[in-house]
Amino acid sequence: MREPSLKGKSHDIPEQYVWDAWLKVKEKNGAAGPDGVTVEQFEADAENRIYTLWNRMSSGSYFPGPVRAVEIPKKGKKGGVRILGVPNVVDRVAQTVIARVLEPEAERVFHPDSYGYRPGRSQRDALAVCRERCWRYGWVVDLDVKAFFDTVPWDLMLKAVARHTDRRWVLLYVERCLKSPMRKADGTSVERTMGTPQGGPLSPLIANLFLHYGLDAWLAREYPGCPFERYADDVVIHCVSERRAREVRDAVARRLADVGVEAHPDKTRIVYCKDGRRTGEYEHTSFTFLSYTFRARKAWDKRRGRAFTSFLPAASRERVTEFSREIHDKRLHRRTNQTLDSLAADINKEVAGWLAYFTAFYVSEVNPLGNRIDRHLVRWARGKYKRLKRSDRRARAWLKGVRKRDPELFAHWKLLRY
Repeated sequence: MREPSLKGKSHDIPEQYVWDAWLKVKEKNGAAGPDGVTVEQFEADAENRIYTLWNRMSSGSYFPGPVRAVEIPKKGKKGGVRILGVPNVVDRVAQTVIARVLEPEAERVFHPDSYGYRPGRSQRDALAVCRERCWRYGWVVDLDVKAFFDTVPWDLMLKAVARHTDRRWVLLYVERCLKSPMRKADGTSVERTMGTPQGGPLSPLIANLFLHYGLDAWLAREYPGCPFERYADDVVIHCVSERRAREVRDAVARRLADVGVEAHPDKTRIVYCKDGRRTGEYEHTSFTFLSYTFRARKAWDKRRGRAFTSFLPAASRERVTEFSREIHDKRLHRRTNQTLDSLAADINKEVAGWLAYFTAFYVSEVNPLGNRIDRHLVRWARGKYKRLKRSDRRARAWLKGVRKRDPELFAHWKLLRY
C-alpha cells in the first residue's frame, strides 16, 4: 500500500480506511454492479483501484456510479417483487468507508429496541423480546411502513445524518450515493428523487438513522408505556388495551405522514394476543414478525406437568411451504446418478442455514420439513437400487438404517427431532 499524502486533499480520509473497507466487501463477495466488475476482477488490481478511490474521495471528486436494479420476489400469497439496488464493487467499498465513520456516532443514540443491521444484535434477539412482551401486554400494533426504502425523503434523511458527523465529506458522499440512478436490466437509467435502495452497505445505517428520529425516539417520548421492537421497517408495538392500541396506531400513522412516509392502511393491524388466560374474540389474533407467526399455541409447563395455551412464535406457514417447494424443485429423487453423500453435500448448507433460523422457537412447526426431505430420499433410493424399487417400506427401513449409522449425514437429521 502506498504511503498516503494529504497535500492538496480536501478531506482527511486515511487510506487504511479504504483498504479495511475493501477487505469487508471482499469477505461478503456479492454480485457485480452495472459496470460488470466482479469482486475477483477488482481484487486482481486492488492496489491501484483502492488508491484511485482513496485519491478521489480525499479530493472531493468521487462520484458513485448507478446501481443495478435486481428484482427479488416478495414473500407471501400476494407475490410481487422488491427492487434491490446493487452498487458497483468500488462503490460498495466507498459506502463501507462512510459507514465505518458514521456508525459509531449513530450507535450512541440508537434505541435499545432497534435491532436491524446493528452490531451485536440479531433477528433472534428481537423475536425473543417480542415473545416475552406478548406475554405481558395483551395488544399489539403490527406496523407496516409502506414502501419505506422506496419513498423515504432525502432531506430529512440527510438532516439525521448531519446530526452525527462534522465531516463534510461524509454528508457529501451520502447525498451523492442517494442520488445515484437506477440501472434497469434493459440498460436504461432511472433518475431517483427519494428512497435509498436496499443492497448497499450504507442503506441500512442511514435508514436506521431516519427511523430513529422519525419513529423510535418519538415513540419513546410520546408513549413510554408502549414498548416496541423494530427491525429495519418491520415494527411491533405493545399496548395494555385495545383502546390504547387504537390511539397508538392512529398517532403513529400521523407521525409517519409528518416525516414523509406512510403506514400501510391495509397491513397495519391491531392484534389481540389471545392465549389461555385472555378471553374474548377479536378480528386479528395473530401477526407475523421477521417470518415468525405469533399466535396461541400449545405449550408444556414442566414444573406443574400439564399443558396450557400460550402466545408463541413459530416459523410462518408461508415460509415453511416456500422452503418445502424449493426442496421439491431440486428433484432429489431423480438424481440417481449421484451418491447419498453428494446429495447431502448439495443441500446441507442451504437446509442448515434455513433451520438455524427457523428452529430458534417452537421447533415442532418445521418438523414436517424433515419428513418431506426423507420422502424425497426414499424415492431416490427406490430409483437407485433395484432391491428397493418395489417396496416403499423396505426403502424407508434402508434410509432409517443409514440415519442410524450416520446421524449427521444430512443437516435435518442433526437439527430436527421428528
